Amino acid sequence: MKTQDPREGFGMYFPKKRYVPEALPSFEHGNLPSPVLEAEPGLVEMYWFCWDVASKNLRSPVAGSPLVSNWLDAAFSGNIFQWDTCFMMMFGRYGHWQFPSIQSLDNFYCRQRPSGYICREIRSHDGTEVMFGHHGGFDDPAGWANTINPPLFGWAECEDFKVSGDKSRFAAVLPVLEKYVAWLNRDGDPGAKTENWESNGRRSGGTPHQLYWNTPLGCGMDNTPKPAEKGAGWVDMSCQMAMQYNDLACICRELGLSSKAAAFEAEAQRIAERINQWCWNEADGFYYDVLADGTQFRKKTSGGFWPMIAGVASKAQAQRLVAHLKDEREFWRPFVFPTLSADEPEYKPDGGYWLGAVWAPTNYAIIKGLELYGEEDFATEASLRYIKAMLETYRTSGTVWENYAPESLSQGTPAKPDFVGWSGVGPITLLIENVLGFRPDGVRKQLAWRLARRDRHGIERLRFGTVQADLLYDGQGSVSVRTNEPFTLILNGIAYKLAEGEHKLAAKPL
Repeated sequence: MKTQDPREGFGMYFPKKRYVPEALPSFEHGNLPSPVLEAEPGLVEMYWFCWDVASKNLRSPVAGSPLVSNWLDAAFSGNIFQWDTCFMMMFGRYGHWQFPSIQSLDNFYCRQRPSGYICREIRSHDGTEVMFGHHGGFDDPAGWANTINPPLFGWAECEDFKVSGDKSRFAAVLPVLEKYVAWLNRDGDPGAKTENWESNGRRSGGTPHQLYWNTPLGCGMDNTPKPAEKGAGWVDMSCQMAMQYNDLACICRELGLSSKAAAFEAEAQRIAERINQWCWNEADGFYYDVLADGTQFRKKTSGGFWPMIAGVASKAQAQRLVAHLKDEREFWRPFVFPTLSADEPEYKPDGGYWLGAVWAPTNYAIIKGLELYGEEDFATEASLRYIKAMLETYRTSGTVWENYAPESLSQGTPAKPDFVGWSGVGPITLLIENVLGFRPDGVRKQLAWRLARRDRHGIERLRFGTVQADLLYDGQGSVSVRTNEPFTLILNGIAYKLAEGEHKLAAKPL
């Protein structure tokens, strides 16, 4: 077998070709948003712990590496991981001016094959791909089937844009993501011969449902019960494809490519229709994966909630999903939300990795889906239950973990400590957006504040676009604001156009 040249033909669609040395930033609390939450000081302490750990995980390419940018690393191993990195962007964007945040994705784009394929896991020292087999370990020739992570690059790019207001990356990443989604949209067979693997994408062609598949290792939910046979259709992978098309549409709109945007949106809608036709079970009120003939694979996993964040579910369907999330026999456990329903026979009280453990990426996707369907109160309640449980574990162990046990306030089995990593999205992003209620829009220089708490709380040095603002509710009916430039504050639905300087507003919590 010919040895892979780590540079040959890779990254041809991405303009950044080599690393220009750039010093890693010095880390200072005073340059980051600072939450104020007098009633919950432990949550603020854990917030800063996560930033401190993340600051130690900044990396630069080594000499001779084909990687092109500094990056924020999951610090799981010596490799960089695709879906970990996408989820780290959800908190990294709140320090984008100081941390190498969204540019972390450059190191995947520069390793894209001419076919459009991008590997989920790359060795940081030489940029070579890791193909990890179910039974063979690293470099298993059949491991290619496990090398596609949830296709969330577009989501990460667009979510970063919403906070930073900076669309300067879009022209560079659009050709990469177009080629990637085209590769994913090829018909695929998980049992394809090794020598033909690159001709296989992730669409289950020749089936009545025409949905998308993955493998448990590929999707990142390693041992969750999922169908991996030829022709399978997955709820989560199919929803992620719909999201990717909608995010491509967002990028195209910002670039003035209206016809392309409309075509991408239409494709997302066609995928959504197939998901609802084949995966929705009206009797159970749940979305299930399907087999090649369209038979539903009736296991209630966290994958069944992706139709909310993808905007695939109707309002009525979302209400049925919320009922499952609130059910103490299923997903409303002491530590929310398990990745496998507690009434499934494979469920493990200690988590069993993905047999019920509580993981940051799935919780984040669920909670953001709740937001989209107007379930703000429940999203806040779930966020608090989740990060307060993390806090209890932090107090006893002194750290933040890769995953957690759903039945006790402890880490999962197994779980890595100091995992920031995607576990930072709870103590950082959910704290800012759902507990404190801030939703920044750097594109329009707007900040929506869902003021619901009655205690003294707020945030200092919140940046969105070119605005930096301090906001504080005093607990007695008054909000004070200091801003470096004009912006629009939308306070519980009421818009205030604020000039540069200091302001005081009367306010009543929801």
